[in-house]
Amino acid sequence: MENHINKKNITIDNYLDNHYIHRSNWLRAAVLGANDGIISISSLAIGVAAASTIREPIILATVAGLVAGALSMAAGEYVSVSSQTDTEKADIEREIEELREMPEEELQILTQIFEKRGLKKETATQVAIELTEKDALGTHIREELGINEISKANPIQAALASGTAFTVGGILPLFVILFAPIKGMEYWLYGFTTIFLIILGTISAKTGGSSLKKAILRIVIWGSIAMGLSALVGYIFGVKV
Repeated sequence: MENHINKKNITIDNYLDNHYIHRSNWLRAAVLGANDGIISISSLAIGVAAASTIREPIILATVAGLVAGALSMAAGEYVSVSSQTDTEKADIEREIEELREMPEEELQILTQIFEKRGLKKETATQVAIELTEKDALGTHIREELGINEISKANPIQAALASGTAFTVGGILPLFVILFAPIKGMEYWLYGFTTIFLIILGTISAKTGGSSLKKAILRIVIWGSIAMGLSALVGYIFGVKV
């Protein structure tokens, strides 16, 4: 009975907060950063390890790659998401101007949008009028441009999530380099990196509510390809040091 009452009294905000889509922006950046950190640093280390008989060059290359990669990932994410934000702002400014100069035409556009979604013309017109009276700009931003709080770009959040995740992901193979035997280092890296990728796939699937098997297979297969090609490059072009 208590659960039934709670369900009846739940608010739309609480209901929407329970959906996974609200995590999509930062989760995408975090998974991308961690995945890139694990694979990039492991691949770099495997390539160097395949051409080295001592630990120091591997550590040096790994640390350099970790620092450069984290900064590059954060900067790249910030720039790309900022470009999306600029586009959104430009469209919003245009929408403000159109609402001011041709409100009737904008009302017709809004009505047509609701008609295409399945409402009858009379209902669509009434809905468009009522929403326009309440918040014309917000309605057109949401319905016409497709911009909402879930999809809205956040450059700083994306940059921090991506850069931090890359650092965390890159530190994991660094630990392997510091403590694993130098002989057969590339095999130790490959084995532990596969485990790290499985863990990352599991976390991303659980957080995003997606298929566990699909997430793990996707991340492990592509990671294995990247590491295998890096090791091959190390063997072919590497100079033993």
